[in-house]
Amino acid sequence: MTAAVTTSHRPLDGEKRRTPAVITLLVLATFVVILNETIMLNAIPNLMNSFGVTEHAAQWVSTAFMLTMASVIPVTGWFLQRVTTRTAYATAMGVFIAGTVISAIAPVFGILLAGRVIQAAGTAVMMPLLMTTLMTVVDESDRGRVMGNVTMAVSVAPALGPTLSGLILGFGSWRLLFLLVLPIAVGVAWSGLRRLENVNEPAESSVDWASVVIAALGFGSLVYGLSRFAEGEVGIPLVIAAVGAVLILGFVLRQLRLQRTGSPLLDLRAFLHGTFTKSLVLMAVAFLAMMGSMILLPLYLQTVRGLSPLSTGLLVMPGGLAMGLLGPTVGRIFDAYGGRVLVIPGSIGIVAALGGLSQISLTTPYWLVLVLHLVLMVSLAAAFTPVFTLGLGSLPAHLYSHGSSILGTLQQVAAAFGTALAVTVMSVRSDQVVDEVGAVAAHVSGLQAAFMVSAGLALIVVLMAVLLPARAEGHEESADGAAEEPAADLDAELAELCEHGREPAVCGC
Repeated sequence: MTAAVTTSHRPLDGEKRRTPAVITLLVLATFVVILNETIMLNAIPNLMNSFGVTEHAAQWVSTAFMLTMASVIPVTGWFLQRVTTRTAYATAMGVFIAGTVISAIAPVFGILLAGRVIQAAGTAVMMPLLMTTLMTVVDESDRGRVMGNVTMAVSVAPALGPTLSGLILGFGSWRLLFLLVLPIAVGVAWSGLRRLENVNEPAESSVDWASVVIAALGFGSLVYGLSRFAEGEVGIPLVIAAVGAVLILGFVLRQLRLQRTGSPLLDLRAFLHGTFTKSLVLMAVAFLAMMGSMILLPLYLQTVRGLSPLSTGLLVMPGGLAMGLLGPTVGRIFDAYGGRVLVIPGSIGIVAALGGLSQISLTTPYWLVLVLHLVLMVSLAAAFTPVFTLGLGSLPAHLYSHGSSILGTLQQVAAAFGTALAVTVMSVRSDQVVDEVGAVAAHVSGLQAAFMVSAGLALIVVLMAVLLPARAEGHEESADGAAEEPAADLDAELAELCEHGREPAVCGC
């Protein structure tokens, strides 16, 4: 295998552009594992009854998943560079399937938690694998369209999770949630292994196990501390989050030292590329706002307005579906006109939607809530696809896996921080006015304040959107000072690999 696998065939004039087969397979697998991340949200009461645990304990089926993701993703940059595409895929899906089986047959709550941790470890590999492979095999001129298809899958999955679980739980036990996912995951894994080809060149490298431990403890502690904030605690969570932050600082310093020897666990030189850093900030704040709304809206609709979990899921599902289904359209616009025409209006829409949600009341029409949520999701769709493409596209090829890992890790931290911030602001504001206006009105006031804070933070998204270029500037030279190999030369090498002029794994022929 030569370095020629690091680019894709550039379509000739008039040739219909197709999503590479390897990307289609990875998108399908990623959809399955991400769907599982949110499918347990409606199962908390069932778990409490089945295992006799408290609500706080039952919530760990989601918290443990998020903690594991935050702890494992930093290692995936090194892992994806060391193994082939097929090995990474087989490992991720095999671990996920094992976790699903354990969760489905769990006789006690502790076994269920162990199964969820194992599931999350497999899930943590899939998203960086998908993003890294996409940046490797898809030509720069076509990345927006393909990234739009990726956004469609990864956005629809979490939106469908709560709704799907609400429907399934109406017919039987929480175990059905795993028993229905299991054959789908097995089918996807088998199909992928039959057709998936290697599209990377594994590199021999050592791993710094001290960095692995520090990253796991640091990011895990930070996410755990932030998640405890969301449960209404302050003292102990603050200490845990602070310890996590200190460990992360130690991790960063260790990676900077290891970069001089050429073997960091997570290569932080990605931050030297300005477009990547700006994209990362924009994505983190936008993701924070999205996760805040995902926790606040169900609280409003169920606690204040009295809707059932299923009705709540159905009301917010159009926004999630719109965000996903618009992905391909957003991608095509990005390929034609660049990112600014999408990201700037999208960022303004995020602020406007969150500002509108900050005005909700006891009598706000449901259609207005649906419209505001729809605007928020559409605006996020307009921002996410260009931001992912611009950010990763600004990196040299050898940093794709590290950039994807940084992106995935920050998503988990942003999710935890967004949830903690939303619940903390809501609780503080509610406590301030409860004696004056009563419990229900105080709860609404707290929700309004939390949405307003999110809208204020979203102004950072607008600023970053203005600073981003229309297209990735490219990379003048790699980290060691060598110029990147021209894509045209690599395409010439690929021309002899199959009858269509493409590397077989990319073509799918």
